[in-house]
Amino acid sequence: MKLLILGGTEFVGRAVTEDALARGWDVTVFHRGQHAAPVGAVALHGDRTAPDGLAALAQGEWDIVVDTWSGAPFVVRDSARLLAGRVASYVYVSSASVYRYPSSAGQDENGAVVEGSADAGGDVAYPQAKRGGELAAVEAFGERALLARAGLIVGPGENIGRLPWWLTRIARGGAVLAPGPRDLPLQYIDARDLARWMLDAAERGLGGPYNLVSPQGHATMGELLEACVRVTGADAELRWTDPGVILAAGIEPWSELPVWVPPGELYDALHDTGVRKAVSAGLRCRPVAETVADTWAWLQKLGGTAPQRPDRPVVGLAPEKEAAVLRGA
Repeated sequence: MKLLILGGTEFVGRAVTEDALARGWDVTVFHRGQHAAPVGAVALHGDRTAPDGLAALAQGEWDIVVDTWSGAPFVVRDSARLLAGRVASYVYVSSASVYRYPSSAGQDENGAVVEGSADAGGDVAYPQAKRGGELAAVEAFGERALLARAGLIVGPGENIGRLPWWLTRIARGGAVLAPGPRDLPLQYIDARDLARWMLDAAERGLGGPYNLVSPQGHATMGELLEACVRVTGADAELRWTDPGVILAAGIEPWSELPVWVPPGELYDALHDTGVRKAVSAGLRCRPVAETVADTWAWLQKLGGTAPQRPDRPVVGLAPEKEAAVLRGA
């Protein structure tokens, strides 16, 4: 198989590239040249936002293209139109954010989505940008467009900072503010499991939208944080705290305490998504302990500091704010 990955040097794109290379596929990575491509991939350079940025893709044929773009939808539009006659399947890494909020518990792929335009520029919000990207892929590829509506993505290579923040915080030891309830079910997907599923599905010729996160209950907040304690070997004490206490302290779910949101509408949107379609199509998710251990090992190789995407806010709770809540608990 011949794969073209638009991106391919960071997090999800890199996971896709490495998975394809491990299969023995011929892999071409198209990117701006700011990060080194994985060994074994052919590198083409260009800036997709520039007027002549796709020149390096004017020639060539591939079986599958995977596009991780998160910005202006017109960039996906131009890439998809250019490649439509030379690629069999277009995989667009979309997001569960395309569903209108609030979504109902167990939301499947038939849920209402936000408005979007394939011609939109960079001035649209993230949900509309991802929806516009979907429309651009479908416009050019029709049923050959596979829309991977991923939820929370974690694992080695994460450049958003959610799981790396928890690992770093727990590694410091001491009392740790652990947002309850401890048995709160989580949904997320390891970037490597996402990559594997997308390549398998594209190779089979699947198209259309798929929700891509683990089945609800695949892990709990307790299992996630306890795995962090184990792999770091830290002298850390998880202080499980009622959601009401955390919210009363002015702590923002998801951003200040990554991954976690209290039960309610936001929880339903982020951690109660219907994934029966993807599971029936072969989605398999590795244990949370493996994801945590591999992410910690990757962090250690980097010296303990994860990369940070410049277009995403830094997440995590300030030590003094955590300490104030712990003193009152």
